[in-house]
Amino acid sequence: MTTTVETHSAPLPKAVMSVSNLIGHTPLIRMDRFFGNVPFEVYGKLEKMNPGGSIKDRAARSILQNAIRRGEVIPGRTTVIESSSGNLGIAMAMLCQEFGVDFICVTDAKATPTNIRLIEAFGATLDIITVPDPRTGEFLPMRLKRVKELLDSVPDSWWSNQYGNPDNPAAHEQTVREILEDIPHVDVLVCATGSCGTLRGCHEALRSMSPHTRLIAVDAQGSAIFDEAGTPHPRYVPGHGASVRPPLWRAGLADQLVLVSDADCVMGCREALRTESLLLGGSSGAILTAIHRAAPTIPTGSTVVAILPDGGERYLDTIYDQSWVTSHVPNPLTPAEWRSAEPDHMYYLNRNPS
Repeated sequence: MTTTVETHSAPLPKAVMSVSNLIGHTPLIRMDRFFGNVPFEVYGKLEKMNPGGSIKDRAARSILQNAIRRGEVIPGRTTVIESSSGNLGIAMAMLCQEFGVDFICVTDAKATPTNIRLIEAFGATLDIITVPDPRTGEFLPMRLKRVKELLDSVPDSWWSNQYGNPDNPAAHEQTVREILEDIPHVDVLVCATGSCGTLRGCHEALRSMSPHTRLIAVDAQGSAIFDEAGTPHPRYVPGHGASVRPPLWRAGLADQLVLVSDADCVMGCREALRTESLLLGGSSGAILTAIHRAAPTIPTGSTVVAILPDGGERYLDTIYDQSWVTSHVPNPLTPAEWRSAEPDHMYYLNRNPS
């Protein structure tokens, strides 16, 4: 295929007023080396280039700025409370510091030491849950319970609620707009789903901006997002999947669903590093795996864009550490096994590919 697409974003001003002004306009990179001889083009949108290092910068800015504009958060008086084990907590801590707002991040024992140090470095207070929910074995239900306790006990507190706040998906109108400014015709857009903010925001933006684009959701095996009655099982790679279906979820958000394992995420990340010299986070590995598995359903000549949520610098002690992988990831894959695996966890939700 010889089509060439310019993939530079609109240049930022030479100087900006604050760190929040640096969020967005992340670059696209063509990933020919990773995908080899597939009969379509794949571009990755590198959200690691946001100042807080992830796509969650977009959601945190939208949530916080709109709350301040509406008077729900008053700098110097309000304390923002949120549940997060990683990127949203880091993004919210960064922006609360910029806007002069106190922030309490409720996290859990599975949060990496790097993420905890980053949240603390931005001046946030950490509340760490150490005992999982006895029914599900997951930490998220206990984190949400703790958020409610803090809202009752901390004066002038406000829950940013990434799982149910419509300002989370609203942030991704701009994400989709940036993609279409760089590549006007996108046949397939692929994103991970956790809070469902990115998925829902992309779905709503595509309906008006590019209704022909097929949206593929990537979720973790054992997640409750698309199968609320399913049996959860331990998941160690963060960034996608949830033990509780988020309020932002609703039927019809995606045309296609691909479920991936922790082993898929690890190998997807390592293949991106080997082939493209891209150090990416676990959910990015999940997305690249999903495209690889869905390749037979993607028509020849298509243009595919993958929203790659974060970088791998925060995962050096986990998915890039062989001892951690050996102890946490059952049935690890070799590169050959990963590339030859059958797409046995792929579903059509709204429309089949033509």
